[in-house]
Amino acid sequence: MKDQQPSRVDQMLNLLVEEIEERMRVGKGPPPAAESLAVEAPIPPVVPQAEPVKSVEAVAEPEVEVVEPVEAVAGFEEMELEERWQPPAPAVSPKAARLMGRLALGLLVAIVLINIPLNRHGTTLATAMPDSAALIIRDGLVVKEEDDEEIYVLQDGKLRWISSLDAFEHFGFTWGDVHIVEDGFLDQFEKGTPLHVLLKCRDSPHIYRLVGGVKRWIVDIAAFEAEGHVWEDVQFVSCGHLRDLPDGETIPPGHGPPPQP
Repeated sequence: MKDQQPSRVDQMLNLLVEEIEERMRVGKGPPPAAESLAVEAPIPPVVPQAEPVKSVEAVAEPEVEVVEPVEAVAGFEEMELEERWQPPAPAVSPKAARLMGRLALGLLVAIVLINIPLNRHGTTLATAMPDSAALIIRDGLVVKEEDDEEIYVLQDGKLRWISSLDAFEHFGFTWGDVHIVEDGFLDQFEKGTPLHVLLKCRDSPHIYRLVGGVKRWIVDIAAFEAEGHVWEDVQFVSCGHLRDLPDGETIPPGHGPPPQP
């Protein structure tokens, strides 16, 4: 096979290698690159690149919420006007305020005065004032006239005299229940039998009337009826309670020491 002759490039490379070896032998640096092989392009000075000016973007305008118009409603304008405008509150003058304060104080004092007890029984001015015109006539009404000490209770359209304080307390009346009326007001009512405290125990036939804290023996049925008593008024208590009560005069009087229940 016929040897091929080296190309021109190979020849130049060989020459370059030999030159480099020669320089290395003499201690010199590597030979400069052949100008014919490459021409170094001058390095241009580095110029700092200016930052590109950012384009000013259009600032987006804030979105504005569009409020839909309120549809007209019948009476809407009148309602809005009424809410916005209110008549001014009437001003109270200092003189009127002082007058109202005095009236309120006077009313308070009057209420206190008419409820202060006038006597030991707790009767107040409110109950002592004649109020017959305003009375409701009914069973259970407790009344007395101004100048009379006797107290009555109305039962079945008749006035029954409450014979004693014992009877008054025994039947649960209070001084607040008593209505004081003008003299002569009770004349229009029929008088019934007096209201007494009649006591009896089941183990004894004897009946006693309680008067002033003592028991008075009713000697027989004739005396019982003569006094106007009725069997509905008899209260049953224990025999021991009756024995503990002190003895009083018999009814009618003069029948000796009463028997014990």
